[in-house]
Amino acid sequence: MAGPMQFTNEAVSSGTEPIRIAGLSLPSTAPANEPGASVAPSVERVYRHRLPVRISHWLNVPILIILVMSGLQIFNAHPALYWGDRSDRDRPLLSMRAVQSDSGEMKGMTTVFGHQFDTTGVLGYSDGMRRGFPAWVTIPSAKWLAMGRQWHLFFAWLFVINGLLFMAYALASRHAARDLTPTGKEWRGIGTSFKDHLLLRHPSGDEAKRYNVLQKLAYMSILFIVAPLIVLTGLAMSPTIDTAFPWLLTIFGGRQAARTIHFIACFSFVGFILIHISQVILTGFINNIRSMVTGWFTVTYEGARHEI
Repeated sequence: MAGPMQFTNEAVSSGTEPIRIAGLSLPSTAPANEPGASVAPSVERVYRHRLPVRISHWLNVPILIILVMSGLQIFNAHPALYWGDRSDRDRPLLSMRAVQSDSGEMKGMTTVFGHQFDTTGVLGYSDGMRRGFPAWVTIPSAKWLAMGRQWHLFFAWLFVINGLLFMAYALASRHAARDLTPTGKEWRGIGTSFKDHLLLRHPSGDEAKRYNVLQKLAYMSILFIVAPLIVLTGLAMSPTIDTAFPWLLTIFGGRQAARTIHFIACFSFVGFILIHISQVILTGFINNIRSMVTGWFTVTYEGARHEI
């Protein structure tokens, strides 16, 4: 990652504090040595995201959306999850189905580890149809398993190619080691970081220039655990791949177990994305989006002189 942009820091007048805004150095309205005078904030622009990171990020946006929605279309063909190698329909880990009440009314019923929940209109039964997930979250929206598989397979390979290119860049440029790997000091402060996130206290100043320890752990988990699990369990469900690499099914404990792990890993990824979007909004939507489009991120230092 490139270092911060160097700004001109010329003295404007004696006894004034410069305000650095986009490379400019402007005087504050009050002398810095005057008792009770507030020190104007300084603003620094840093080059936070290099081009390969930005390209990979924005390619993943449509790829992941289509992957998830086409995957839900495939799941709807048999909206239940099991463990092992066979489908034990009497003991699913999770199932979504339509049931008819004593009054003749159709309801959606979701069962999780034997516990039933009424999910009418969302899961099991929606828009007057028996279906696991509703039409508005599947591609295609109609029940079309073959087309859903074609969408899913095509974008799955785009996801793999994009991921491999990013990993190659992250390792070769030391982006993974330099920017994503927690330091010993960060590990020791993980409790404080977790508490700050719960209280919505976000890093500022120099700390805002780099990822905090929870961000690093989240990114590393996605890169080295969740994403590989999604790819490998997806391959394990392919009869063609099973023929060539039968050990894949053995590792995951059977086809149905692989399908369940694939589902869990997928929704772990979705959970990460939702948290990621919420943090982007809470910590400065415009600044964060601009940094992922142009690479440049603005850091504000409140009430203190910052020397560049």
